[in-house]
Amino acid sequence: MKTDYKEGSLSLIGAVAMGTGVMIGAGIFALTGQVAEFSGALFPLAFLTAAVISAFSAYSYIKVSNKYPSAGGIAMILRKAYGPAAITGAAALLMAISMVINESLVARTFGAYTLQLFNIDDNALLVALLAVGLIIFAFLVNIAGNKVIGTISKVTAVLKVGGIMVFALAILWAAGFSYEPAATSTSDTTSLGGFLAGVALAILAFKGFTTITNSGGEVQDPHKNVGRAIIASLAICLVVYLLVVWAVGSTLSIEEIAKAKDYSLAEAARPAFGQFGLWFTVAIAIIATTSGLLASIFAVSRMLAMLTDMSLIPHRHFGMPGGIQKHTLVFTVVLAAVLAAFFDLSRIASLGAILYLATDIVIQWGVFRHLREDVGARAWILISAIILDFIVLGAFLVLKGSADPTIIVIAAGAIAIIIAFEKFYLSRRRQEDGPDAHSP
Repeated sequence: MKTDYKEGSLSLIGAVAMGTGVMIGAGIFALTGQVAEFSGALFPLAFLTAAVISAFSAYSYIKVSNKYPSAGGIAMILRKAYGPAAITGAAALLMAISMVINESLVARTFGAYTLQLFNIDDNALLVALLAVGLIIFAFLVNIAGNKVIGTISKVTAVLKVGGIMVFALAILWAAGFSYEPAATSTSDTTSLGGFLAGVALAILAFKGFTTITNSGGEVQDPHKNVGRAIIASLAICLVVYLLVVWAVGSTLSIEEIAKAKDYSLAEAARPAFGQFGLWFTVAIAIIATTSGLLASIFAVSRMLAMLTDMSLIPHRHFGMPGGIQKHTLVFTVVLAAVLAAFFDLSRIASLGAILYLATDIVIQWGVFRHLREDVGARAWILISAIILDFIVLGAFLVLKGSADPTIIVIAAGAIAIIIAFEKFYLSRRRQEDGPDAHSP
């Protein structure tokens, strides 16, 4: 079976819209409250620090993708760095799973904000139902193809970026452009470890740039535009995020932000603009999360299809019609729906942060050890990215290990199972492709 990548089907603007779509869809709506809960009054600085760390990480993706643009680009980077080894398949699968986790995070954020229209603050069942419904909708749109996805991404990118900017500037205007979060026990007791844990979660708000890498083979003039799209997406999101956290911090205390962490932007709109502000914020959240989910599912399905083409993961069609991309699209949405139905936002975000940072370390080391001369990457930037990843991941694991050790066990178990699975699968393939495979 052949995958049906369409070279040149994504313009530079479309790629930027896809990257910002994933980042803004998850990052600012889902994570503002959670980052504030860890980082206290320093939560705007946590987002800025996360942007700096993400920029260091993005450097290697840009360097490799500019020279070797590919659909499923992260899998390609790992393959070139480590060859067809178990670490390649395991790391690529972990990155794909972290992206699927991000999709479930976005979907539950959609549910949490939508319920605000009906003054329902906390109903796990309704949030789960709305989340699964959005995932099904995103699946149907993705089946329609790249052109439909690209058009929707461009339109929604303008609406949500413009809408969020209006939201932030209006609240800042109403607050006199000040940032004076109320002193609370949360902010007073914020430690360095808590701040770094907040940074770890905030990194999830920027990791959407990997979506562009995964669609590199479909971007017009990819040797130049993949890197340009990543840089532009990170810059746009940083500006948007800083405006929003400034606005939220000028309206709510840290304690209030943490209490309404699943829908903190909607809560921030109430004091300044009442019900109208709430409706406007929820409308933008719905647009942002929907477009973010569309873009992420698009990228993950391509990445899984690429892993199948590389013979790094098995493929079963289970009687489904269509090509590999359609099948991996189904697998992606099923896993996202299961996670969205049974995990809450905090645990989804924590699991996503752990898997992403661990996988990024593997990618950065692979580029440093095997590819830096080939792609012209500077060693000090790659080493800096690895060190920064280790610092924030270590702080996050320590903090979560004391507060919620179960999520550490789940993450460690997932990593161990995927590595074991890859070793078994590739060992079995080598046996099948041995001497008997070439006998007459």
